[in-house]
Amino acid sequence: MRFDADFTMTIAGEGVSSERDLEVLNPATRKAVGRAPRASRQQLDRAVAAARAAFPSWRARPLSERQGLVIRLGQRLAENVDALKRLLTAEQGKPHPDAEKEVRGAARWCQAIAAQQIPETVNEESEVRLSRTRHVPLGVVAAISPWNFPLLLSVWKVSAALCTGNTVVLKPSPFTPLTCLKMGELARDILPAGVLNVVSGDDELGPWLTSHPGVNKIAFTGSTATGRRVMETAAKDLKRITLELGGNDASIVLADVDAKAIAPKLFWSAFGNSGQLCVAAKRVYVHVEAYDAVRDALVEYARTVKVGDGAEQGTQLGPVQNAMQYQRVVGLIEDAKANGLKFALGGDVDRDSPGYFVPVTIIDNPPDDSRVVTEEPFGPVLPLLKFNGVDEVVRRANDTIYGLAGAVWSRDVAAAERIALRLETGTVWINEARSLSPKAPFAGHKQSGFGVENGLQGLLEYTIPQTITIARGS
Repeated sequence: MRFDADFTMTIAGEGVSSERDLEVLNPATRKAVGRAPRASRQQLDRAVAAARAAFPSWRARPLSERQGLVIRLGQRLAENVDALKRLLTAEQGKPHPDAEKEVRGAARWCQAIAAQQIPETVNEESEVRLSRTRHVPLGVVAAISPWNFPLLLSVWKVSAALCTGNTVVLKPSPFTPLTCLKMGELARDILPAGVLNVVSGDDELGPWLTSHPGVNKIAFTGSTATGRRVMETAAKDLKRITLELGGNDASIVLADVDAKAIAPKLFWSAFGNSGQLCVAAKRVYVHVEAYDAVRDALVEYARTVKVGDGAEQGTQLGPVQNAMQYQRVVGLIEDAKANGLKFALGGDVDRDSPGYFVPVTIIDNPPDDSRVVTEEPFGPVLPLLKFNGVDEVVRRANDTIYGLAGAVWSRDVAAAERIALRLETGTVWINEARSLSPKAPFAGHKQSGFGVENGLQGLLEYTIPQTITIARGS
């Protein structure tokens, strides 16, 4: 499917094209599905200026009005779910059912974030003084979203920023700009001009935006390597930052599990969105007594899952999203072969395939220092590793620069929770995975992030405290 409609940026409430554009490819076919504007430096300046001009009146609106407009944006997304899911599949590659979940999830996030209240705290109320603290907006937020969940992870940032009284310049990934550009178009008759600006471009646009003196905060989701560069740029003028970065998440499977019962859940915890998920299980440690049964059940289930074009009915896993990531994932597989690692499933990549397809690949008990264990694959490649004792597996799970999420699987919930409390990650699931909520804070430990998204703490990331003290008496 090709989308021939013109895609325009949204700047100051108007559709804006560019003298240059980007070709957006369908990763299942490597054919163009549309073209996106490539913003010039001057157009970015206009977007930031529009956001700054809109900020005073937007912050002055009552919270309830801002919340109501964010709710309306969510409703507009839900009203256009069919068109948006098809567009999302075409540019990102995920199957239509998963694309629909993302669109509906974005709509739900708007509703849920807008339901939260910004607190005001009374610090002291005495005969001497009244002291209270409120939370005020920062100004212009640069929201930078990734290609794996382009719409949902944009809405995480946009909804919180707008509800708290900030204005936004949103920059989607150059690999998946079309759905976000469409969201900007859908918002034009909902939000006042300049409140939400959406600009698209290539690799030069991100540094222009993060270094822009008119930006007060950067909210970024992406790799740890890029996050470091964003943090360096922000330090020059002390911009506030929220960084949701990489992860090499460990799952721990105890000896008492029912292998066949957990195999589907374990599979999707690792391979959902073809492994292109920051909180996917990327290392699975299985107790030696259950290892063979879990491995065999996982392989058996994996053989039933259909990999293909996300637009085809019945497809459950799509392609890797782009050529750069495809080469990285294939490189990990080739490294595993070169080092004589054992494959329980997969490993044979059809390089003549029209799309960036990588088969579901499970590597059988590789060494801890192998690349497939130490590096985040961000693709459908999973190492299964044996362990003997709890202290051992906790040490191995924590032996990483990352700390985004993890999971523990056991019939003994108390035993699983004792392990969870020892994991150095921002989120730990017990007997489930990938369950994220707009009501619960999501934060990375170590080099998996800086700051918080979602929940009240995530909402307040888009504010700064202001304490008002009033003297009483003489």
